[in-house]
Amino acid sequence: MATIQSSSKKRKSKGLGENNKRKKKHQDLSDVRVLGQQLLSSRAHINNIPLLLNFLDPTSSHPPEIILESLLSLQSFFTPLLPRLPSSSAKPTEDPESIYQTWVRSKFDEFAQILIQLSLSSTLPEEALRQVAMDALMECVKVGNAGKFHTSIYHKLIKSVVYSIEADTLLSLLVSKYFNFIDIRYFTYISLDKIIRTLDVKKDSDVRSESADSEKQSPPKASGELLIRNVHRLISKIPCLEQAGETSEFEMWNASGVFTKKGKAESKKLIEDKHGKVKKSSNDAPSSATISKKMKRKFSKAWMSFLTLALPIDVYKEVLVTLHQVVIPYLSEPKLLCDFLTKSYDIGGVISVMALSSLFILMTEHGIEYPKLYEKLYALLEPSIFIAKHRAKFFQLLDSCLKSPLLPAYLAASFAKKLSRLALTVPPSGSLVIIALIHNLLRRHPSINCLVHQDDNAESAKDEANIKLGIDQFNNEETDLLKTNAIRSSLWEIDTLRHHYCPPVSRFVLSLENDLTVRSKTMEVAVKDFSSGSYATIFREEIRRRVKQVPLAFYKAVPTSLFSDGDFGGWSFQTD
Repeated sequence: MATIQSSSKKRKSKGLGENNKRKKKHQDLSDVRVLGQQLLSSRAHINNIPLLLNFLDPTSSHPPEIILESLLSLQSFFTPLLPRLPSSSAKPTEDPESIYQTWVRSKFDEFAQILIQLSLSSTLPEEALRQVAMDALMECVKVGNAGKFHTSIYHKLIKSVVYSIEADTLLSLLVSKYFNFIDIRYFTYISLDKIIRTLDVKKDSDVRSESADSEKQSPPKASGELLIRNVHRLISKIPCLEQAGETSEFEMWNASGVFTKKGKAESKKLIEDKHGKVKKSSNDAPSSATISKKMKRKFSKAWMSFLTLALPIDVYKEVLVTLHQVVIPYLSEPKLLCDFLTKSYDIGGVISVMALSSLFILMTEHGIEYPKLYEKLYALLEPSIFIAKHRAKFFQLLDSCLKSPLLPAYLAASFAKKLSRLALTVPPSGSLVIIALIHNLLRRHPSINCLVHQDDNAESAKDEANIKLGIDQFNNEETDLLKTNAIRSSLWEIDTLRHHYCPPVSRFVLSLENDLTVRSKTMEVAVKDFSSGSYATIFREEIRRRVKQVPLAFYKAVPTSLFSDGDFGGWSFQTD
């Protein structure tokens, strides 16, 4: 009986404890609301600010409701005052009002720093609370500098994103909600340029911190390599000017931002557009060309600073692959990439393949000269290139580079012969693209058609001492295109493809039997149709083909082995 009573008492005490916790929670929430109401009602309760700031500490165990209530109360208090508050660096005078304003400003700076920490904190139980903190911070950025864009707060936010190891959520929110505003993108480029120039990635242990900005505990800091990755993720996710579809009007986060004319008040008037809708207009609003020019300037500075970093190999490759599409068209001076791309192209291997697209654009559209282009291009012709991930784009660029009819015969012959030699070792998909490339070379450069119809007797009569019939004069190991002796050789390797085991290869090689010097009766082959081929694509094409005759194999007796004795004359096979 005593045991039953004891258990009953424990249950009652446990229930009372839970009720007390709930009552305390509601009491704390009501207390926070009272503090906020008092702060908004009179200056006499100005000391409620430090109390509310304590509830925002991300390292504390306060419930989300209390954190949210404190955040909204402080935001409601600071937002109307921000345009009238002095700057953070201003020193107070002996005037009591000046001392009060300076103190309020210091508390606002502390509030802004806490909002950054809340936006980056992974300890908060609710994702929505981090978004509220981010929205409150951006609202402060909007009006915090006497009604203008507060670059200092925004710079601290971007720097925190770069130096944090858990900024994925905040970065996604910036991309989805704020990067559509042109002025936010503009100041993001400025902040990234400043951060990159002072970035210390030599030692992972020596990472800069924000301890000087706040006494609160900061989020975990990233290592040197992760810093570069964060910068790359941030700069690559900022939409380019043309990609957002802006033509004549730009959406801005702060109406009195950097793009308005200096020294003039922004005079707005109501006008009607062609659809009859009333909208605001500014006489001092700059043209889209002016905005584009400024954006390109900041875009260029940020990217050029980023490319000076020691990029990790995966980031380096990703940058090279997309550089010609997402960077070069929006640079104010694309020629600035010349050194970066030539150094990348000189590395060799897959890095050179990735750099070729951007380098080709600089050469063809921006007048950049690179004398070693064909030597490096020739060196890239290795069996491994035919199974590389970016082989399709490489072969198309290779075809474009060899398109000029002004190329000397020895250079065109060297490329044709090198490709012909590779046809002996590459997979069938590689043989198809080789045939396409050689087809175009023979058609564009009639002077190398001697590789197809080489007169051995005439050639031996010219130089009987050095030429022996049946010996290929081509030096496959020579890197100097002038010394390969390709023009004195023949494309005998291509002739072997007539008997290739893969039917598409043996059929396609027959196109080289036509007289390609007759340009009116022949056409160039589209290399892009073969550049991304593989065993899978060849198989799919073959099973789609409709054939009239199908070869059959008939055996009078069931074979007992894969090969018969007659298939290998002079050889004998023994079975164990």
